[in-house]
Amino acid sequence: MEVRIRKQLAQFALDVSFQTGEGVFALLGASGSGKSMTLKCIAGIERPDEGRIELGGRVLFDSERGICLPPQKRRVGYMFQDYALFPNMTVRQNVMAGMPMRKKDGFSGPDGKSADGRGRRSRLLSGVRRRERYVDEDRLESILRQFHIDELQEEYPARLSGGQKQRVAMARLVAQDPDVILLDEPFSALDTHLRWQLEQEMRSVLRDMHRPAVFVSHDRDEVFHLCDTVCCLHRGHVEVIEPVRDFFTNPETKEAAILSGCKNVADAVRIDRHRLYIPSYGITITLSRDIPEDVTAVGIRAHSFSAVDKDGGTPLPVLSAVPREDPFEWTVFFRCAEGADMMQWKISKGEMPSVRIPERLALPENAVMLLRS
Repeated sequence: MEVRIRKQLAQFALDVSFQTGEGVFALLGASGSGKSMTLKCIAGIERPDEGRIELGGRVLFDSERGICLPPQKRRVGYMFQDYALFPNMTVRQNVMAGMPMRKKDGFSGPDGKSADGRGRRSRLLSGVRRRERYVDEDRLESILRQFHIDELQEEYPARLSGGQKQRVAMARLVAQDPDVILLDEPFSALDTHLRWQLEQEMRSVLRDMHRPAVFVSHDRDEVFHLCDTVCCLHRGHVEVIEPVRDFFTNPETKEAAILSGCKNVADAVRIDRHRLYIPSYGITITLSRDIPEDVTAVGIRAHSFSAVDKDGGTPLPVLSAVPREDPFEWTVFFRCAEGADMMQWKISKGEMPSVRIPERLALPENAVMLLRS
């Protein structure tokens, strides 16, 4: 799938361009960065002001050629944050709503006309019954069992838990057999334990379907677990597009570093080829490697510091510190200069100094991420 679109929004202009292959492509960004709007433009729910969207050789949207296929003709599977299940349909009927209908006698087409030519439009419930007679029943039963919802098939969405609703939404998406899968923060409403369990199921489903998928999230853990490539969005613009492990190991920009979970990110001033001054922290860092001229910020992972200067690097004075106990580690908020911003040092409970915080911390050179604007 190739996407190149522009759309003026209230706060900024959405201007994105990317290409996906088989695998999961993540749109990672803060709330309001344009992630969901990008999905809606791909699905045909929103219309871009200009650009082009092509899927497997089919043009879904082309502003220059005046092409804009309606959503039902795009073969796009879309899972919304709230799952968008039909409340007046059972689980079985919700899954069937995504399945293609067999064309046989008595088939009711998209215009609502029955095969007898009388052209009478069926009511919704009647339409569901007609559809039920002409779907692939064996495939339907197989999908219900696959997602462990066969015993729930006569229940309505109001009686389902969050996890059950998501399984129904996943089943409906698989039943549709789309050319591309769009996932809009599908785990946001789930608790931590259930989220982990359904992540594993989602990973298996995406792997078995062999379709390109676009996964929207602001949760870096979900992206790391499920995705192959990361596209970092900031106020409607693409910051970087990288393989997922490269993105988390060495993000290229300040916004990407923040989204990757780096706790210590700050603007920096290049002094010369080997020295950087960080005004907000009040420290100067010396590196043996060359510092590119376009470096404007640094990122330092909170787990990178050590109490003993065994790895060399830059020694940082600890002027003041405030330790905070978390469930499985300690976070030490420390300041290197009077009036400077605090930095974060995370340390396991077993390694936490028992008497006092050290007077200085060592910052290894390889822990300093050089970031561009």
